[in-house]
Amino acid sequence: MHVKTESRSEWLAARKELLAKEKALTRMSDELSAARREMPWLRVDTNYVFEGPDGRETLSQLFAGRSQLIVYHFMFAPEWEAGCPSCSFWADSFNGVYDHVQARDATFLAISRAPLERLEKYKQRMGWGFKWVSSHDNTFNFDFQVSFTPDDRARGVATYNYAPLQYDRSDMPGFSVFSKDSSGAIFYTYSTFARGIERANAAYQLIDLLPKGRDEAPPGHPMFWLRRRDEYGR
Repeated sequence: MHVKTESRSEWLAARKELLAKEKALTRMSDELSAARREMPWLRVDTNYVFEGPDGRETLSQLFAGRSQLIVYHFMFAPEWEAGCPSCSFWADSFNGVYDHVQARDATFLAISRAPLERLEKYKQRMGWGFKWVSSHDNTFNFDFQVSFTPDDRARGVATYNYAPLQYDRSDMPGFSVFSKDSSGAIFYTYSTFARGIERANAAYQLIDLLPKGRDEAPPGHPMFWLRRRDEYGR
């Protein structure tokens, strides 16, 4: 229940009380970021090859001469005609960020299992500029636990977000981060899935400032309201 007041001093007192909590959360976030940078690195020895706008490229080549790589695992299964609406919601925040990321010795791109031709068509429809490559011919998505075989799902052994998969879905979203050293060796440094990816969604960060917040109460799935941005009003 929202409390309404005409007293500026009462409003200011409440705002300062909340500010103290916000500052504590910011400090905790900084501590988590520091701990993330101290995570051990896992060497990647598989020679993954992807299909992209620049032809066939290995994982090493996707770094594009930089030492760090951020991958968004975009839900787009080979049999789908369009990308996941939720992943599309996230991807709308990606335009414009990659130049800034590149300035910090890192490359950003998306990877999906759908064939390249379908990715390119959907990318053009949505007006995105980030690089997007297909893992259609390799096991990358399965190895990094964002895609799941029908057999693993049926047997209940599919793993997502470091726990048993809770949904009967072939693909799920996430970020994976890699580093390459001076010898060319590639290391898996970090990943985040499920609600761990929310900080990359600019729209959610703005919506969270609103009096109604996300307003995602039932019915149905919390994101029942969401549409691809060119589908609102249809």
